[in-house]
Amino acid sequence: MLYAVACIRGDSMYDVKLNSSLFTAMTDERVLPTTVGSILADAARDAPRLPALKEALPDGSIGRAWTYAELHRDATHLATALLSRFQPGERIAVYAPNIPEWVLLEFAAAMAGLVLVTVNPAYQPKELNYVVEQSRSAGLFYVESFRGNAMGDHARGAKAAIPALRHLINLESQDDLFAGAGTRKLPDVKPEDAVQIQYTSGTTGFPKGAVLHHKGLTNNARFALGRLGVKHGDTYLGVMPLFHTGGCAIGVLGAVQMRACTLLVKMFDPATINLMVEREKVMAFLGVPTMLVGMLEAHRTHKRDMSSLKTVMSGGAMVAPELVRAVKDAFGTTLCIIYGQTEASPGITQTRATDSFEDRTQTIGQPYPQTDVAIMDSATGRIMPLGETGEICARGYCVMTEYNDNPKATAAAIDAQGWLHTGDLGTMDERGFIKITGRLKDMIIRGGENLFPAEIENVLLTHPSIAEAAVVGVADPKWGELPVAFLRLHEGASVSRTELVAHVRKELAAPKTPAHWYRVNSWPLTGSGKIQKFVLRDQHAAGAFEGSEI
Repeated sequence: MLYAVACIRGDSMYDVKLNSSLFTAMTDERVLPTTVGSILADAARDAPRLPALKEALPDGSIGRAWTYAELHRDATHLATALLSRFQPGERIAVYAPNIPEWVLLEFAAAMAGLVLVTVNPAYQPKELNYVVEQSRSAGLFYVESFRGNAMGDHARGAKAAIPALRHLINLESQDDLFAGAGTRKLPDVKPEDAVQIQYTSGTTGFPKGAVLHHKGLTNNARFALGRLGVKHGDTYLGVMPLFHTGGCAIGVLGAVQMRACTLLVKMFDPATINLMVEREKVMAFLGVPTMLVGMLEAHRTHKRDMSSLKTVMSGGAMVAPELVRAVKDAFGTTLCIIYGQTEASPGITQTRATDSFEDRTQTIGQPYPQTDVAIMDSATGRIMPLGETGEICARGYCVMTEYNDNPKATAAAIDAQGWLHTGDLGTMDERGFIKITGRLKDMIIRGGENLFPAEIENVLLTHPSIAEAAVVGVADPKWGELPVAFLRLHEGASVSRTELVAHVRKELAAPKTPAHWYRVNSWPLTGSGKIQKFVLRDQHAAGAFEGSEI
């Protein structure tokens, strides 16, 4: 591969000219030998009085707050309490929403050499028991309830059902949480050590536990918020769920390394979020598209001063060009796209604020530093020619260690050359910018022709009436599969089938036009906000949408 590098730092794109769909890792930024505990210690030493963490209350006011010195002090104190109950290397699960104690536990567990298992607070007993048992967790940190979910009861049920689960700790009881704290010596923790197990979000069904290491999570978070432009003293809005890498890694660990303050939000409410941006002068945040759509709708009803908000990162689902434009028009804010997956700690590529509007709306950007990215033939491993569709694969410091106790799945995900196979389909241009075209499992085969839902969704999302869209394949006796579109319209909007068909046909060939159109008011979502297409497909097969076709 031949390329020339002109500018490789800051917010400027990598100036390369590739001759195949292989982007070799750039070395403009180093992979540092950091751990989750060491980055907090560094921040406490360098900026002890700077605000580190603030608790956003439901009314938009601020609750508890920590400086970097205070956060490090409390996390260290908690780490000694953990070592009174657990041995370094053991796993402990956290089953709670976005509360400050979650963040304290994240740092304390890492400092104590423990592996933190993150659990979606929406999980019901069967799901909770699976994660606790599969991860071999020795402790479960919980809250009594959240959004009507009786989490305390579920936690006690898990303790009764799982012999290896020794300790239940109420995360909101200071006496319970800090019991046994003292002056114990903390273990020597290495950057390559496991630090978290995060269970894949379940867009395609059964979750697997990705074992993530300190080096991957800390460096990836630094690259992400560095490319986003977050700086010393900024306020970063922590609205992504902490059980997800977007929340506890990119958000919390990235903000610490930038010496920014994390404003932690327990529950997403668009109007309150807009108020917090205005009051606390939020500079940046990561949010899935559904969050941004909600904030725009709330802003139309009650305008807020959003001028402090310079950049927003979004991903985890299709990000429509119209959404990028709408965020800029309403908030004066640049929207950057991040692409990744839990198994990659999680970021692989990201657009920059300085990229062209076309690149920020039609691509997922260039790879992060120190990350090889290739478009491969999923069957043969051949590097694809430029512009041709294949599987997006990544290699480097960010790749997970393994799937917990699942060597077969690990071997299927990481090949002998160290490439992580994402399962996503895309193309690469000569500059190393990548476009998503779909997922291997989502690909629709209509009469032998491969159709990619992302391509169809991109076109649908340019229609002024459509807020969100999901395209799935359904069985058909003649064609094998047909594309079906599910649409959420903007409030008060309407659209006809004839108009929709004409809109798609202006941009795409006839076989790519959805055969059926359904309007929805809400989506089946993962805990991190991704649309669960397999649920839509199953609901359609069960006849759940009969009589609701546009």
